[in-house]
Amino acid sequence: MVKFTVKFFLAVMILFFGVLLGMEQANEGLQKMRGYDDSSLPSVFHISKDKNGEVEASVLGNKVMAEDLQEKKEKIENMKTFNLFSELGKQFAEAVKSLMEQVLSFFGK
Repeated sequence: MVKFTVKFFLAVMILFFGVLLGMEQANEGLQKMRGYDDSSLPSVFHISKDKNGEVEASVLGNKVMAEDLQEKKEKIENMKTFNLFSELGKQFAEAVKSLMEQVLSFFGK
């Protein structure tokens, strides 16, 4: 199941990157066809360096920064979500642990 999940995630990421690349190619094709740069059709993704030498990236006109990603990671870690399967697994593990303790204590006497 883990292999399938990893393969599926990789396939989705590759297809997503392909869609972004296709949108960029379509945008460049439209610019070549018109013969001029139209500001109403922004680039799909753009990577550049600023004056400080830091790399800036933008996807669909939205700036992506490392600080934003760090904040999102912290926000996700702080969220207390309920996972049914995780809770069931914890309860099952606790039940097996207590059962084995009782069995071992019975045979130990």
